[in-house]
Amino acid sequence: MINKILDFRSDTVTKPTAGMLDAMMNAKVGDDVFGEDETVHNLQTKLAAMFNMEAGLFCPSGTMTNQIGIKCFTQPMDEVICDQTAHVYRYEIGGIAFHSAASVRLLNGERGILTPELIEPEINEDNIHYPNSSLVVLENTVNKGGGSCYTLPQIASIHHLCNIKGLKLHLDGARIFNALIATGDKAHDYGKYFDGISVCLSKGLGAPVGSVLLGSKATIKKATKIRKAFGGGMRQAGFLAAAGIYALDNHVERLKDDHKHAKDLAAALSSVPYVKSVMPVETNIVIFEVDKGMADKVVAQFKEKGLLCNTTSSSTVRLVTHLDISAEMMDRALEIILHL
Repeated sequence: MINKILDFRSDTVTKPTAGMLDAMMNAKVGDDVFGEDETVHNLQTKLAAMFNMEAGLFCPSGTMTNQIGIKCFTQPMDEVICDQTAHVYRYEIGGIAFHSAASVRLLNGERGILTPELIEPEINEDNIHYPNSSLVVLENTVNKGGGSCYTLPQIASIHHLCNIKGLKLHLDGARIFNALIATGDKAHDYGKYFDGISVCLSKGLGAPVGSVLLGSKATIKKATKIRKAFGGGMRQAGFLAAAGIYALDNHVERLKDDHKHAKDLAAALSSVPYVKSVMPVETNIVIFEVDKGMADKVVAQFKEKGLLCNTTSSSTVRLVTHLDISAEMMDRALEIILHL
């Protein structure tokens, strides 16, 4: 334990647990491109039922599920409305332009959280000079917002606006279960608000690979062809889908532990002189501010002491808690923070 690296770079660094590996090795599989993989089917139907959606589509990554969803809900020369911090805009290598030939209208939400008041003025009128506003994308939780969460009433108000204006609504649910644990909202209530939901299994839930796009049967039929065009059709994918099922059955409630660990990190960081401020912590992401230009140095100093984390700008650093961080490892991390 003394020499074990404390890896807070992301919740994507986790390794499958023994129980998850056992589930993977015992999965019933078939050719999923032919629709014959029983375990993939079970994962897709399980998540669709959980979120009160009609169908699901298992894909290798959240980037793929997001980009497929956006392509399903837009046409070339349309415009996608999202926050300027959104993963679909910042971290999916211009995929909206590349895959969907759509432009993007960027908004400035509070820690990435949009409101109807922010969205409505940015919906284009019918004008030959303007792209057609066709889709709003929300992210829950908001990575760049320090794990900030939407509540169902906030989502309902945005859905109401989209419904009136004729826009589709897509959710990048990269850390949706963190949001559900933090707010107490129920997954089943989400289905009535979104046209598409991307659910990631390889972050806080601890699966090694995969996300599922949820939507109507018609949307998922279209999405399946787009996935094939993207090169995302997988054969005996049930070995991976089994990990997702295991994660849903065993790793959701324990996210509370990650949230507590994040709050403990934030409390320690708030007490040391090299930290100027810490974003409010709602889930498992901690972002703190140091003097401008000093973030790389702080990350390097942490690394020398065995703690890994990342910069998010020249003056901000991010730590992410996850299931591979034990209570003993947290004690070591707090000591490093307090005595850097």
